[in-house]
Amino acid sequence: METLDAHDRAILRELQSDGRLTNAELAQRVGLSAAPCWRRVRALEKAGYIKGYRAEVDRHKIGLGVLAFVRLDAVQISGAELRQLEDAIRAIPEVVSCHYISGAGTFELQVVGRDLEQFSRFAREVLVRLPNVKDLHTSFSLGEVKAAGALPI
Repeated sequence: METLDAHDRAILRELQSDGRLTNAELAQRVGLSAAPCWRRVRALEKAGYIKGYRAEVDRHKIGLGVLAFVRLDAVQISGAELRQLEDAIRAIPEVVSCHYISGAGTFELQVVGRDLEQFSRFAREVLVRLPNVKDLHTSFSLGEVKAAGALPI
């Protein structure tokens, strides 16, 4: 599956909007009958366009009031040291996303925490002790304007 047609794009838009749609509901929304719709969804999954399904959880409701953006500078930016740091970052549940970045820094992490005191402890006891870490720079979210948006298809 190398190219997407109008039905494939419609399926992706609808599933981004509501991943709990039944196949019958999805088929109706995209103008297909149930069997071809189901086959297309399976093909999109197999081809890697659809990576998974998950619930969007309100972090505030589960007691995670802090969202921090942490720019992490690595000492070494290649080789085994960098891979060790990547593996360590992947293993930390509080890090909800991590990206290589251009400009100053090596990684940009999104980190959640209960409150500022807990985040401060976490930064001192976990983040600065990661292998190959040179420096951290942290900014805090003061409010979300748009989060977990669907991709434009």
